[in-house]
Amino acid sequence: MKEYAGKEIFNGIAIGKLKFYAKEQKQIIRKKIEDSHQEYARYEAAKAEAASQLEVLHQKALKQVGEAGAEIFQVHSMMLEDEDYNDSVKNIIDTQQVNAEYAVAVTGDNFSQIFASMDNEYFQARSADVKDVSERLISVLTGNGEKKESIDEPVIILADDLAPSETVQMDKSNLLAFVTRQGSVNSHTAILARTMGIPALVGIQIEEAWDGEIGIVDGYTGKFIVSPSEDVLAEYRAKKTKDDEYKELLTTLRGKETITKTGQKVNLYANIGNVSDLVTVLKNDAAGIGLFRSEFLYLDSEDFPTEEEQFKIYRQVAETMAGKKVIIRTLDIGADKQADYFQLEKEANPALGYRAIRICLTQTDIFKTQLRALYRASAYGNIAIMYPMITSVEEVRKIKEISKAVREELQEIGVPIGKVEEGIMIETPAAAIISDLLAKEVDFFSIGTNDLTQYTLAIDRQNSKLDVFYNPHHEAILRLIQLVIDNAHKAGIWAGICGELGADTTLTETFLKMGVDELSVSPACVLPIRKIIREASLTKKRKKGIIKE
Repeated sequence: MKEYAGKEIFNGIAIGKLKFYAKEQKQIIRKKIEDSHQEYARYEAAKAEAASQLEVLHQKALKQVGEAGAEIFQVHSMMLEDEDYNDSVKNIIDTQQVNAEYAVAVTGDNFSQIFASMDNEYFQARSADVKDVSERLISVLTGNGEKKESIDEPVIILADDLAPSETVQMDKSNLLAFVTRQGSVNSHTAILARTMGIPALVGIQIEEAWDGEIGIVDGYTGKFIVSPSEDVLAEYRAKKTKDDEYKELLTTLRGKETITKTGQKVNLYANIGNVSDLVTVLKNDAAGIGLFRSEFLYLDSEDFPTEEEQFKIYRQVAETMAGKKVIIRTLDIGADKQADYFQLEKEANPALGYRAIRICLTQTDIFKTQLRALYRASAYGNIAIMYPMITSVEEVRKIKEISKAVREELQEIGVPIGKVEEGIMIETPAAAIISDLLAKEVDFFSIGTNDLTQYTLAIDRQNSKLDVFYNPHHEAILRLIQLVIDNAHKAGIWAGICGELGADTTLTETFLKMGVDELSVSPACVLPIRKIIREASLTKKRKKGIIKE
């Protein structure tokens, strides 16, 4: 028996036969060519075929994992059109008079190394995407079809790394889990694993000799066991049975109130990025949507989405939720969420730069287009609007001026508008500290704990080197959350949490004691959080939203 420790991607326990997935090694031969124009034309034709393949994968992923999970294949399609990448391929073909396969291989290696050497973990993860796109182009140019892994029995897949395209093409009915040597928790393959609900680990030193052995993946602890002893196997079979029973038990909580034994009620909402996520929202019985990340509409588009395009999506979400609250965050572009057509300049410190509400307040045409779509959609359901990255009262007042002007314009032409709550995200220390002033200007607060933690602790949350210092349970964070909730209640408005901490079950009772009114979490976390809240028995009644100890 051998035991290894890796990084867990998705919770769950898998037990089964190990199957090693070996990538097909392509040997690229450097060939001299006579006509560089003709060779680049070959490359252009290969790009068109690769784009067609990616569209097929995108449609398949839409059915399997929804729009958010399928987004990676649109990202890959955009990479095919990357100007720097294509310029490099053309330059190598022209100056070295070599074949397109070789030019793509060199360009892919160079760009992959550039991403891999970056300090930012998000961009490091893009190294694998560049490799995937380059390998696809080479396969088309060499006439080799895509390799499709045949899985005819339940297995745990082992691999040095898995590209998103390889993951999507595997037979999910027989895929118990996957374990890779490379990859990161921010890779697109990891995102797909979470979306598909497959236990997964990265950072394990894989050995081909394990093929055919029995393995155990513990997605809760990051533990990977090869050839377990009978005792360990029996122990994990019991754990898996208990885990399966627990997940099944959670389904009995559908339709139940999210209320403690002592009568404290909490609105338990879900975070989504796209319309297709509504399936899991309804399946997990969320009471509403606490965070609709509207920036995905912009990230998934090659140009600014029109008012009509946005209106249709917001209306669909509002109608589907049938009167339940739908809180839509205005676009949060910038930092690690870039759309080329915004033409944002490179910044030394983008997390502290030109992003989110700062774009909206300086490019008001973009902002007004989104607001018009939101207000129009509000007539079809219970829509609330939330503004991100607030740092001052002046910003909020400027937002209110713009939103008032948009409403008046719509009313003048007879467009119906529903009753719309308008709130802000508290994700900067500045906003938390002046939350007593901000509470007088808005209808609600939603605390974005991801950025609040990052800015309070002065730690880039995407820099893996700082993981040891990153502590979302830091007393400073908890004090700021309590301060925000207290100030909200003093002003007669509600306060919720929509960041990752909202789904941290070790803090659920703490948040109840703080007097939080709403928690918004990923759809899969709704029922586990509901279970904890319903079992909580707080001995003190809330006064002004908090437990007086």
